[in-house]
Amino acid sequence: MGNVCVKVKLHRVSCNLQKMQTNEKLFVGRMFSVQDSLPKLPVPALEQTLQKYLRSVRPLLTDEEYAKTQKIVEDFNRDPGPKLQTLLEKRAQRETNWLSDWWTNVAYLEFRQPVTVNVSPGVVFPKQNYTDKEGQLRFTAKLISGLLDYKKMIDQQTLPVEKMGKQSLCMMQYYKILCGCRIPGKKKDTWVCYPPDEANPPRHLVIAHNNAFFFLECYGSDNQPLGTEQIYEQLKNIVNQSNEPDVPVGLLTTENRNKWAKAYELLAKDKESKASLEILQRSICAICIDNKLPESAPGEEDSTAAKMMLHGGGSQFNSANRWFDKTLQFIVGPNGVCGLNYEHTTAEGPPIISIVDHVLDYCSKNADNSTKAPGVIPPRKLKFNLSFPALKENLEEAAENLDSMVKDVDLTVFKFTEYGKNFPKSQKLSPDSYLQMAFQLAYFRLYSKPCATYETASLRQFQLGRTDTIRSCSIESLEFSKGMMDPSLSKQKKAELLRKAVTGHKNYVAEAVKGQGIDRHLLGLKLIALENNMKVPALHMDVAYSLSSHHNVSTSQVPAKYEACLVFGPTVPDGYGVCYNPQEKQVILGVSAFNCCPETDSKRFKDSIQQSLLDMKSVLEGSIQSKL
Repeated sequence: MGNVCVKVKLHRVSCNLQKMQTNEKLFVGRMFSVQDSLPKLPVPALEQTLQKYLRSVRPLLTDEEYAKTQKIVEDFNRDPGPKLQTLLEKRAQRETNWLSDWWTNVAYLEFRQPVTVNVSPGVVFPKQNYTDKEGQLRFTAKLISGLLDYKKMIDQQTLPVEKMGKQSLCMMQYYKILCGCRIPGKKKDTWVCYPPDEANPPRHLVIAHNNAFFFLECYGSDNQPLGTEQIYEQLKNIVNQSNEPDVPVGLLTTENRNKWAKAYELLAKDKESKASLEILQRSICAICIDNKLPESAPGEEDSTAAKMMLHGGGSQFNSANRWFDKTLQFIVGPNGVCGLNYEHTTAEGPPIISIVDHVLDYCSKNADNSTKAPGVIPPRKLKFNLSFPALKENLEEAAENLDSMVKDVDLTVFKFTEYGKNFPKSQKLSPDSYLQMAFQLAYFRLYSKPCATYETASLRQFQLGRTDTIRSCSIESLEFSKGMMDPSLSKQKKAELLRKAVTGHKNYVAEAVKGQGIDRHLLGLKLIALENNMKVPALHMDVAYSLSSHHNVSTSQVPAKYEACLVFGPTVPDGYGVCYNPQEKQVILGVSAFNCCPETDSKRFKDSIQQSLLDMKSVLEGSIQSKL
């Protein structure tokens, strides 16, 4: 296939994805039954956003800074705010979702740092009970059967529509997690997807083992998926073909996007390499069968497993046994360590966890898919021509840069087992808002100041909705944090401050998920100015905007049925990443920081979170007793 054909095909598929919302043939099954009746994302009132903005930045600013910001906001509200608001409202009338394309580009495709650690989260599964290579391959075969079972529900659109309370949610993200891939570009990446309604949809996986990549056809000549035993035999064949480590071409996907784009151009000049790249991009997903794990200190096993899912451990371990551009990569390591990594461009955590829960349910059942599909095609190794001298240099540089990044990641996974959602619920408090206040207190305890905090708010009750920011740091959270550290205050008073802070956060969440958050609105006002050749407004150049967008604590709640933990890197050099899975009687948390920053330490922050959770329970119980 010539150069032009491939470009046209990729462009056609990626463009088709943007038009999915208006493609009527998609909305026939249960999965999309309410899609076109979902509301469009609103543009909040300008005055409302500006007042909320001022309130949200107050705890981060000195009196002098705040006075200056008030003046800047007043000026913006006169000009150019109203003009930009009108332009944004016109865009909202034209587009299915005024934010979604902008967000995909600004947050993901234009981002030039490596996707590894900076963009793509890892998910650690509960440890499985296999101990040898045969057990590893048998588990992988079962996982693949579970994955194909899930894919069937997406293909036939039988997945039930997800709900938040009574509100139906947009299901488009579920349609994008399989058969998708990011492709590097010199200034901006592209993302392609091969959905099941396209002609000749993907029927293969790519299997990575010992840094080599293999094409594995998953369906027989009758279009039925291979049986689990058939898949196991195919995997044995792959392992036998890759006894020794291959040239680590996968390391190129860990690079800065501009560097990777140049290397990609070189790779694609060779006919065989180009065909291999297209097979990777068109695959349902990648399955990475890892060979070795770094040594873990006692009690560090979960954290080591999380690092394997986040970055692969470096060039000497499993990082080359990945294709980090692939939207979804399942990772099956030795000794029961397994999980996945996902490229974040098209989906948040909930659709990923949905597939995790389904696959783990499937793997926990004793029954295998015992059918024997006819016409099994043997797996074949993908070939890459790496003879260009520049590519060899690219690989050496990629290994060096990746190993430096891996050393910089400070990651701690832990289970808080004193209580889970059950305690805040018993106090009639929102468990999520309660945990967010624990993070606020934990940071204040260590640094004696508040910080800008990001929490993900889902906008999926709107067509093509992604996320907005919940600003967890507030006037109330700062009062609560100060109060908890004040020995002169009674438990009764501390409990009142906690309840007030939790209520404030819960109200902010309720507004944000209804499309009334402020961060995406402010971003939209900036982008619409640039789109119309206007100057970046002074509001967006102000210290308050910079400070409130510099998230020293970036958080996300990703609940799962299983004891799974999602992990991601901090979003700023001097920050923390905190992901949490609140279960009924425990909370599973992943805390990340960077070693290059002397002020941050994931273990210290973990300890401070634990202490905060214990102290908060103590003041609530103490205040109850004092009332008796």
